Amino acid sequence: MSAKHPLEPTPPERWRKYLTDYNEGLGLVYERLMLNDFLDSLQKKHHIESVLEAPIYGMAGVSGINSVLLARNGARVTLVDDNAERLAGVQRIWNELGLAATFHLQSFDFAQDKSPISSLPLPGRSFDLVWNWAALWYLPDPEKWIGEMVRVSRNLVFIAMPNRAQVGYLMRKYVLEKDFVRYVDESWANIGRVKTILRDWDCKIINEGVLDVPPWPDTVMPAAQVLKRLGIQSKEMSARFEGDGWQWSSMDYYLGKKPELKAQMDRYAFLERAPVPWQIKSVWAHHRYVVASVS
Repeated sequence: MSAKHPLEPTPPERWRKYLTDYNEGLGLVYERLMLNDFLDSLQKKHHIESVLEAPIYGMAGVSGINSVLLARNGARVTLVDDNAERLAGVQRIWNELGLAATFHLQSFDFAQDKSPISSLPLPGRSFDLVWNWAALWYLPDPEKWIGEMVRVSRNLVFIAMPNRAQVGYLMRKYVLEKDFVRYVDESWANIGRVKTILRDWDCKIINEGVLDVPPWPDTVMPAAQVLKRLGIQSKEMSARFEGDGWQWSSMDYYLGKKPELKAQMDRYAFLERAPVPWQIKSVWAHHRYVVASVS
């Protein structure tokens, strides 16, 4: 078992804002809709009917809506979070979308959980797919969590993490937001480490690669804020990324208000879909992923 990483609490504005403000930004909408394409393909290929997303917090923007596509395709979805306020907000959002899901409030720090539960309160081999997106590095014990993901899966485990090698990540770490490493454990943004643990649990790696490969770097921050952090004070440049003309919302797409968003994102996906090995794309890709089958 790995030693626990002493994480600081995640700044609350990183998720609380988006419980009511659905304007996520172009990068987040692209990321989510490309993930949708991947999940759709995975669901059809492996006949996924039951899904556990745990934890649900990882991707920036609106929390808890990464599994919406799977639910709309007919899967029974269960969502797990350790924050009661956030989980209540996610439940409201799913109600707004007219979708059903099961919601579990669960401590991720099993050692600190005062209940007699030392693992997820879910039976083994309960779900066709157990997954999370960019979540591991927020957890107190990711290694044990991966073990729990394997335990409750009867078929697939899918894990994605930010790609530490891409330019935007390096900009964020060394220029734009140097303090973010205080509330994540960077060592878990290493998909090789994740693969090793999955193999230790007798899983077979059936797919790995990259996702979220748009033609811009992944800085997490809105474009206008990036310009300010870089000391670019041009009003003309900043105006391009602010105001009513710069509204990007996955929820607008899901609610049918802007069905054209998918076609808009597809126009940016030429790197994503380029017929080259994923290892070449990894120089620019925002996320690495692995899919494993349980024994």
